[in-house]
Amino acid sequence: MDSTNSSFEHRLRDNAGKVETVLSRLLADASLADEIARPARLLEAMRHGVLNGGKRLRPFLVMETAALLGGGEDAALRIGAALECVHCYSLVHDDLPAMDDDDLRRGQPTVHIAFDYATAILAGDSLLTYAFDIIAAPETDLPAERKMALVLALARASGIGGMAGGQALDLAAEKVTPDEQGITTLQAMKTGALIRFACEAGAIVAGASTEDRKRLRTFGEKIGLAFQLADDLLDLTADAATMGKATGKDAARGKGTLVALHGQAWAEATLARLVTEAAELLSPYGTKAAILIETARFVANRKS
Repeated sequence: MDSTNSSFEHRLRDNAGKVETVLSRLLADASLADEIARPARLLEAMRHGVLNGGKRLRPFLVMETAALLGGGEDAALRIGAALECVHCYSLVHDDLPAMDDDDLRRGQPTVHIAFDYATAILAGDSLLTYAFDIIAAPETDLPAERKMALVLALARASGIGGMAGGQALDLAAEKVTPDEQGITTLQAMKTGALIRFACEAGAIVAGASTEDRKRLRTFGEKIGLAFQLADDLLDLTADAATMGKATGKDAARGKGTLVALHGQAWAEATLARLVTEAAELLSPYGTKAAILIETARFVANRKS
């Protein structure tokens, strides 16, 4: 293991711990100003859906891209926590019987199994709404214009033209298999949009130039595609114990994926190309970008 890889793994674990601490504090029992009450069962369900481990890759990307461009760690950490609330809301809803119908998430019962369907829906609703509360709150120490840019970018990445729209396309793909362009669009929306936002958000936190923001956004698009390709490979090759959730479901439902369309060898070659392209995008930053380049390799080569 080289020193960059070792440093990357240490920082990934360290940042995950920081994010977990912030999320736990945000999801505490005490009501915030202008909140009337926090219903105990709903809060418990939210905590179940969020405080259940995970690599916290999306917040990590926010923090590392912000650090690359000189952004403050505390603000980046809160934006990362807000993004994780959106991501976890999507998982809570994605696991419901009307969607992907999963009983396990990260090796634990999904929220609707541990609680009930209605509570899971409300937990997801509450997490999505809370994300924008976290960004706008005075505790997030950023100028108002940066908060506004983050709210807009996250809303666009999360909604009809991003993740939620991608989920709708994914459900439709169970009935009519899309062509290659359709699969690419679906995956860029369902999976890639939040990863793209994570990388762009760090640039926004740092108050970076338009050029830097565009460069980091494109880097996010590359690794977002790599993440989905790797996920499709794992769905094909990994077991449920390794993944912490059911595998083989795409094939069982007849869902079109780029891996199913082109094969495993093509997918592996494409992942290698995407890592190279991601690294080239960050070449202007020199050795300061080493951790982010290692992140791209991690995303492409992950085993769970």
